[in-house]
Amino acid sequence: MAPYRVVNIGNSDKVKLLDFAEAIEAAIGQTAIRHYIEMQQGDVPATWADATLLKSLTEFQPQTDVREGIARFVGWFREYYGK
Repeated sequence: MAPYRVVNIGNSDKVKLLDFAEAIEAAIGQTAIRHYIEMQQGDVPATWADATLLKSLTEFQPQTDVREGIARFVGWFREYYGK
């Protein structure tokens, strides 16, 4: 067995793709140019994090919602990269 383990650290809440895009728009203060197309081969209708293993290993359960997480990431990115 390998001496490491991959653990999902995402919040287990489902987030619609458009809500995710709107959170990014709000955080960067710019509206995206959107081009809507049909689902593509390999697309999945829904996906979300399963943090069960993380909780069982560490007792930590992510609580940050997507809007707050994106806003904090954009803030960190801008500070770190000066953009």
